[in-house]
Amino acid sequence: MLVKEVMTKRVITIEKDKTIFEAANMYKDYKIGSLIVMDKGKVAGMITERDIIERTICARLDPEKSKVEEIMSSDIKTIHALDKVDDAIHLMMNYNIKKLPVIKDGHMVGIITATDISRSHPDLSKRFMESWIKPEWDD
Repeated sequence: MLVKEVMTKRVITIEKDKTIFEAANMYKDYKIGSLIVMDKGKVAGMITERDIIERTICARLDPEKSKVEEIMSSDIKTIHALDKVDDAIHLMMNYNIKKLPVIKDGHMVGIITATDISRSHPDLSKRFMESWIKPEWDD
């Protein structure tokens, strides 16, 4: 099975020069927990609700003045739309990540998540999801 067959095609993105406050409102409006950060049409990073809590609130940044690029994770792994789902599983497990932007012809065409994989591979669901259960966060 290929990544393009199980990925989510609708991806909510934000430009890197938007404020953290704008990002937080997008979480609320779209009922999501992460945003892909874009820079001139290319994937530049990702921010999560946890980033907002730890890198903004706990760091006492002003969310109305601070930019998304200040708190985003920028070393983002991606996968090609024509790669196998098994490749996505291995990449996600090796790097302990739950979401991978999907690229084709140099452009983001979707995202594949742990949920997408669990739905497409019910037999792997329990083992796959257990790989993210942590007694405490590593910092």
